Amino acid sequence: MLCNWGPHTAFQILQDKGAEIPPEVKMIRIPCTGRISKSLLFKAFEMGADGVALVGCEPGACRYGSGTAAARENTQDMREILGLLGLGKERLRLATFLPDDSEPLLQFLKDFCSDIQSLGKSPLALGKATKPEAESRELLSDIISSHDVYACQDCGKCSSTCPLALSGKDFSPRALAGSIIAGDLDSSYVKEDIWACLTCGLCYDRCPSGINFPEFIRDARQFFKKAGVDGREAHGGFFQSLMRAMSSPKLKTERWTWLPDNIKLDHKSKVLFFGGCAPFFDIFFRHHLSVQTSNIIVDSLRLLNFFDIKPALLKDERCCGHDLLWSGDQENFLRLARFNVDLIHSLGIEEVVTSCPECYRTLKHDYINYGLELKFKVTHIYDLLEKEIDKGAVSFKKIDKRLTFQDPCRLSRLEQKADLPRMLIKRLKGDRFQEMQDSGAAAICCGNSAWTGCDSFSKALQVKRLRQAHATGSDLLITACPKCQIHLKCAMEDPFLGDELSMEMMDLTSLLAKTICWE
Repeated sequence: MLCNWGPHTAFQILQDKGAEIPPEVKMIRIPCTGRISKSLLFKAFEMGADGVALVGCEPGACRYGSGTAAARENTQDMREILGLLGLGKERLRLATFLPDDSEPLLQFLKDFCSDIQSLGKSPLALGKATKPEAESRELLSDIISSHDVYACQDCGKCSSTCPLALSGKDFSPRALAGSIIAGDLDSSYVKEDIWACLTCGLCYDRCPSGINFPEFIRDARQFFKKAGVDGREAHGGFFQSLMRAMSSPKLKTERWTWLPDNIKLDHKSKVLFFGGCAPFFDIFFRHHLSVQTSNIIVDSLRLLNFFDIKPALLKDERCCGHDLLWSGDQENFLRLARFNVDLIHSLGIEEVVTSCPECYRTLKHDYINYGLELKFKVTHIYDLLEKEIDKGAVSFKKIDKRLTFQDPCRLSRLEQKADLPRMLIKRLKGDRFQEMQDSGAAAICCGNSAWTGCDSFSKALQVKRLRQAHATGSDLLITACPKCQIHLKCAMEDPFLGDELSMEMMDLTSLLAKTICWE
């Protein structure tokens, strides 16, 4: 990718001279390297590139001022992500040149192509892009019937409890369901709102007919995706691209090189800890949100070690597939699911422990619901901790903070485990825990699910939730899902409301790990 200004002039000089530019070079002319986001950089690999060179202006020569700095930041982040992914940092490189640097540019291109040839072909082997299928009214009818959407009584309880509708968005679960039943599939309303739904489950919780609206939306998204209707994917669809990449069988991820040395593991253990995608989140958002969701993984392992459990890890762990499934990509979800299950079975694992609510839901239910047979049980770490702590001889250091709790939708509502984190919170030495106005099964979502549909109404929802947290008089917001941290932290970055919304956050797993002790 070649900047339109200085580097492009240098490249033109090479062309005019008839220089021997490596034939592997496929030049893409861009307005500025700073405009090439992390999602665009990764998209090149997803489309089959073996290596990507981002060629921009020398620092101080960028016509847009900050382009070179932005390019350096994005490239650095993406190189680390490629390293974790197992693709290799060296497949992505940033270089800067002045207009008269034609010979240095040529040498760079030759060296880069030589290095990529030595690395070999990219291990990404994604399935062929599926062509949009003709809309199958039969398939849609099956989806509607399987979730008994025809039983909708048009009572409006779903709309009156929907967080998006209450935040001011012109959105109604019953209206969307009615439009789909009526076959109004081409309206902008349906095509927009099928991706706007948070799938948080509040409507399902209140529906007198028991219609599982979140799962209906999930399956309807699959139908629309097959019909060629693009999803409203946040962050340029980066995370969906990343997860599709993880479905490549030849990929060898490098997931655990960053773990502290004092974590005790046993590759022969029958208990496996499944970490999830937090390390990728932290790199992607670190310059904007400074999130540290990888701490949840480390603290989960510390807690397991505390109870003398030395778990195994999947050396080649991939994403569980949650976000692909819930954004309509069932094909690649199943590729990931089969890979994960086969790998876990090959290790003779009897129990998989995870601290991520989405991983828990996906591993425990969705794999089975989509036809995979599991020879292991799936346990959320809160269940394991409550069982171990209940045996006695465990105490907690005093917490000198006022606490409140943000419920994760997948655990508290869809799994009906709202009491579980509260049982653990009550064990902490802190007598100043205060529930928010909406809590437990009635809790408000953090504003986004599966990296789809993020908009101003999602932000309004996050602002409302943080104001509810402040209204409790608390100074520590306990979370239980990495994405809750990310989305609420995003709202705290608001340039106008940031000071009002800012609040310390910590995952419950981390809070337990930092305060637990033997009596």
